[in-house]
Amino acid sequence: MSRVRSTTAALLAAGVLLAGCGYDTTEVPPAPSTEAAVPSAAPEPTCKDALQSYAPEGTTTGPSLQAIRERGRLVVGVSGDTRLLGARNPLKPGGPIEGFDIDVATRVAEEIFGERGHLELRVITAAQRIETLEDGTVDIVTRNMTMNCERWEEIAFSAQYYAASQKVLVTKGTPYDEPEDLAGLRVCAPAGSTSITNIVTRVPDAVPVAATNHTGCLVKFQDGEVDAITGDDTVLAGLAAQDPYAVVPKDQPKITDEPYGIGVNAENVDLARFVNRVLEEMRADGSWQESYDEWLAPVLGPGSQPQPQYGRTG
Repeated sequence: MSRVRSTTAALLAAGVLLAGCGYDTTEVPPAPSTEAAVPSAAPEPTCKDALQSYAPEGTTTGPSLQAIRERGRLVVGVSGDTRLLGARNPLKPGGPIEGFDIDVATRVAEEIFGERGHLELRVITAAQRIETLEDGTVDIVTRNMTMNCERWEEIAFSAQYYAASQKVLVTKGTPYDEPEDLAGLRVCAPAGSTSITNIVTRVPDAVPVAATNHTGCLVKFQDGEVDAITGDDTVLAGLAAQDPYAVVPKDQPKITDEPYGIGVNAENVDLARFVNRVLEEMRADGSWQESYDEWLAPVLGPGSQPQPQYGRTG
């Protein structure tokens, strides 16, 4: 199906999502090169317990928690353009960032301070998630971040709080039944994400293309610069809702499991334990389910909070 697209209009649409006030944002780096630099195969994992986190036990005070309380706010790295998870709402005053991940971040801040009003959201790219935790720019990251062994070597995670899977978005009418159908096609994913590596590993003949974020991929897709977008099903559902020509084929097999964890600086174990306590409370009082039903269930169908795995000690 031929489509006439306006690059300017697409870029303005992306800008609406990322514009707004009321939140501090990190500077977005220059756009990456068209062809993504990726390894020929996924690195061998160095652990076998990527889903295992720290048990939510012990005191509710610790060095990192105390520092946050003294500062007076919890600083959280989030997405500003991932619809359903974390995206600005230009229809509301100030363009607040809303979504499932934002609900989780809000609850963590409320439990730390006992009231609302102590949350600072900083919009970051997928590539900035680890570096902002390591340098202390943010306290936690709730930005659809997959838990894996490689990342555990750099940061810590909460217990899994959402079970996503990697899939593919294509133009309506494009025959797509399995990942191998991507051979020879240009496939976009955010720089620094695991999605590009997974595609190259599964389909070596696919042409990986990087963008700063998924909104950048959507602009490339609308301008005909790429043939498909790959990423977590949650993210792709939000993209498809913005483009009447885009579709996430329902019967396609998942490429990988993508277990989401809340990222924490590796040294802040007390904070990771506290976040896990909050997630347990959200399970018990039904607030996790309420948030899922509001944001994700209408697109993805019924879902439930994953059972946590504890036992990590170092």
